[in-house]
Amino acid sequence: MLNYEGIVLRIKKIIENNELNAASFAEKIGVQRSGISHILSGRNKPSLEFLSKIQHTFKEVEYDWLLLGIENSKKEAPTLFSEKIEPQVQSDSIIDDGSIKKQIEPLSQNLDDAQEINKIIFIYTDGSFKIIDKKY
Repeated sequence: MLNYEGIVLRIKKIIENNELNAASFAEKIGVQRSGISHILSGRNKPSLEFLSKIQHTFKEVEYDWLLLGIENSKKEAPTLFSEKIEPQVQSDSIIDDGSIKKQIEPLSQNLDDAQEINKIIFIYTDGSFKIIDKKY
């Protein structure tokens, strides 16, 4: 489960490190000032869209740090996006996860050749999520 108090502390650190106040931070990332106020006070939890706006605006902020407080010390480590991986699943394959059987289609059927994956978001049943972002 995510520690929202920790996320708020890291958001405050971003604001402080960039010498901003809540209003200028809100303007910079493109959200309403009241939204920032509610998140910083703990009234509301930051949404995935809100966190994505922070990461998009402040490229140096990594999701692992923003969400979990983990700093990535291996900047040169290979990532999911370092090589093109062809899907290994056949369109008629069925996965049995114990309770539900799901029909799986290869990813390549859903993408045009010119499209590239920019971001993958894993959303877990407990409401937590993990974002893998393509680094340029």
